[in-house]
Amino acid sequence: MRRRGAFAAGRVDRHRLYEQAVQQVDFEVDQVDALFRRLRGRTPATLREDFCGTAAMACEWVRRGPERRAVGVDLDARVLDWARRHNVASLGEAARRVRLIRGDVRGVRAGRFDVIVAYNFSYWVFRTREVMRDYFRRVRRALKPDGLFLLDAYGGYEAYEERVERRRERGFVFEWEQARYNPVDGSMRTYIHFELPGGRRMERAFRYDWRLWSLPELRELLGEAGFARTRVWTDPDDDGRHRFVERLDADACWIAYLVAEPRATSTVAQRPC
Repeated sequence: MRRRGAFAAGRVDRHRLYEQAVQQVDFEVDQVDALFRRLRGRTPATLREDFCGTAAMACEWVRRGPERRAVGVDLDARVLDWARRHNVASLGEAARRVRLIRGDVRGVRAGRFDVIVAYNFSYWVFRTREVMRDYFRRVRRALKPDGLFLLDAYGGYEAYEERVERRRERGFVFEWEQARYNPVDGSMRTYIHFELPGGRRMERAFRYDWRLWSLPELRELLGEAGFARTRVWTDPDDDGRHRFVERLDADACWIAYLVAEPRATSTVAQRPC
């Protein structure tokens, strides 16, 4: 996705910093396309991006062709306004094929979709089984019969630790802080900080209050919500090639996707995407 820099006109834009450090929408759309074609034998045309924030993925989606339509949903009116002014406005004629909705993802009515995504662990804001199950149930109803629901998740024994991770990006340092974890209810608080040129810092640029969900819990809830099948899709060898897996090593940290199907299809070969 073609983006303006995070330091345009001498001002630091926290949303651009986030997009650069956290999101890889070109890669994500490529992966969704490849996976959908593999499982469904066609190219997907419609996408709903839940908890869309700056709607970067929705905008990249419609860039890929005139047949593509995307809807982005988020509760934060300010970030949606930013998305309209910066990402949607840059699309030209394709902007007409993106619709941004301010609202609860559990209540949106915007048609039925080939693909619905909830990425960057954003859906972990739902912290009880009842609420999460209700969200999953509503997603299933908003999918076409052969649609796919994709979510990401992370874990590993480091996920439970109160710690700070630093990663150097182009022109700044990204910091992920796991500030607090409560083993009793699984709740956690995390922050994103940015260390900027000249020793400046953007402290607590983003804050998240979540529940740390496990893969078995999420798969069980998807089943209870009516999804016929849910599989774990990841890159176990860290070579850029994703595949469906039945087991993962107990690493310090891992990231995986869940692929949920309203209707089960025949088993696919375990070749990577």
